[in-house]
Amino acid sequence: MFDPVVRYYISMGVLFGTILIIFAMKYISAAYQARSRARSDDAYRELAEKAASVQTQSTTSLSAMQTELSEINARLASVEKILKAVE
Repeated sequence: MFDPVVRYYISMGVLFGTILIIFAMKYISAAYQARSRARSDDAYRELAEKAASVQTQSTTSLSAMQTELSEINARLASVEKILKAVE
């Protein structure tokens, strides 16, 4: 049906074509994974920045609460003094 030379070239073409397709698929897969990893890293970086911001806000509000609590303790101590003086 085909000349042996033509058969040889067809079989070599299929062999090298298969190898080429495998390497192309590996390259495309690696590129896709790199893009996915970059997006994931960006999302984690954004999450870390938000967490740091919230932690700073929490620290600020905690110090404000501690200040208010110390003021309340001072007022309570003065009220206790007054009540002891009245007794």
